[in-house]
Amino acid sequence: MSLTTKSEHACFGGRMGFYAHESAATGTTMTFAVFTPPQAMHEKRPALYYLAGLTCSEETFMIKAGAQRYAAKHGLVLVACDTSPRGADIAGEDEDWDFGTGAGFYLDATNEPWRKHYRMASYINNELPEIIDAHFPVATARRGIFGHSMGGHGALVTGLRAPDRWHSISAFAPICNPVNVPWGQKAFPRYLGEEQAAWAEWDASMLMARGAHPSSILVDQGLADQFLEVQLKPESLEKAAAKSGQSLSLRRHEGYDHSYWFIQSFVADHIAHHAGILLA
Repeated sequence: MSLTTKSEHACFGGRMGFYAHESAATGTTMTFAVFTPPQAMHEKRPALYYLAGLTCSEETFMIKAGAQRYAAKHGLVLVACDTSPRGADIAGEDEDWDFGTGAGFYLDATNEPWRKHYRMASYINNELPEIIDAHFPVATARRGIFGHSMGGHGALVTGLRAPDRWHSISAFAPICNPVNVPWGQKAFPRYLGEEQAAWAEWDASMLMARGAHPSSILVDQGLADQFLEVQLKPESLEKAAAKSGQSLSLRRHEGYDHSYWFIQSFVADHIAHHAGILLA
């Protein structure tokens, strides 16, 4: 599959690049970003995938999080993709900030008119890793995934659904129980239909309660987060971990909100968490 290089830049001894390609999963042009650390000039390195939150793009994390210096330290390839298809020309996809464009929720829609293009789960789990494995110096046997907010939901769900493909997981302020919060109750029926049994397949707390991922999962949550009580529900993740025996480190931080200032403060810990698993 061919790639279009949008731009490439020297960064912390490695390369920061932004790319585009035609996606079979979404039927649209998709964009993604890759930081290749200096170690990858000599040997293939594990890839760590990041999923961003509502309204973000493949640029958000790479520009705002300050993660490249830590990826360079540990020798991890960083990959970030867009948060939804764009330009699908579906009526209503641009009406709300928390649904449609920029809000794909990292699932595979089954409802019309979304099912043709809004297939972010297939894109993240299958197509994008195939592209990364083919075009970048990555060790294909080990990969990790993390994300923020909607992307934290996506990272948890993706990793829990396919533990054989995703060997390490972490999240910043994830939507932990979307079937029981307004964001999920708005998006899930439109993407997946009214049958709530289908929703459970894309809910991290419900998936975790059924069975544990082999690795320990790290979650950081700010206690000054404006979405904490209504939308995020980290306590549901703790209950699920207790039920299944999942090893979960859920850290709560006084004074931190939902912004990238929060992510910047703890991103070094997350990359070290993944390095400890992927490089073991």
